[in-house]
Amino acid sequence: MTVIVDAHQHFWNYGTYQTSWMEKPPYADDPTFASIRRSFGPDDLQPELKAAGVSASITVQAADGPKENDILLKHAALPPWVAGVVGWVPLDKPDEVARMLEQFSRGQKFVGVRHLINVEPDPDWIIRSAVIEGLSVLMDYNLTFDYVGILPRHLAHLPILAERLSTLRIVIDYLGKPPIASGAFEPWASQLAEAAEAPNVFAKLSGLDAGQGDRWSAADLSRYVEHALAVFGPDRLMYGSDWPVSLLRGG
Repeated sequence: MTVIVDAHQHFWNYGTYQTSWMEKPPYADDPTFASIRRSFGPDDLQPELKAAGVSASITVQAADGPKENDILLKHAALPPWVAGVVGWVPLDKPDEVARMLEQFSRGQKFVGVRHLINVEPDPDWIIRSAVIEGLSVLMDYNLTFDYVGILPRHLAHLPILAERLSTLRIVIDYLGKPPIASGAFEPWASQLAEAAEAPNVFAKLSGLDAGQGDRWSAADLSRYVEHALAVFGPDRLMYGSDWPVSLLRGG
């Protein structure tokens, strides 16, 4: 039997720090987000998975904060189909990273870490020496790192990270946000190809923004997906729904 895993979905409690990003530009007061301005938990996702023939999911942090791990691990402890949690640790504080991972990595469902580097004011935050040291701790615990690189400068740092942290499995979220809506291809395509040259870099086909609402087609995505397949191959690509954000793009 083929087992289909959704490698990227979110749970959140609306009105808490988990959804504070929706109250900031460019999302604040955007009526497009009305359908996801509520809480989402396992009971909301299970029928969606069943209808799509998906057997398991990986739930990923939606905000940077120490409470995130407790919340997501509680969600994951109940339904068996939540196969793993990608949580959060303060990567710029290596000692704190080690302390937190000693606690959370004891649970088999804590499989990785993500930090929203896309909202850091400093586009070079990820290559700070303290952050590199924090990322090195992840290697000691055999955890993955989800990379939210949405700017060309973010993607440009990937070869540096992959070389310095050669045994850290780095997963590019959202394919590095290719400029599908505008129809542009570069510098995204070249940067993704350069990142893919490192064998410890992987990518998710998730969160591809093709424009407003559901006014898009598979043809709009195909050029970008085919490029990712060509540079990574099928063994280093995974599927992620980005649910419930995917509700904004047709479900």
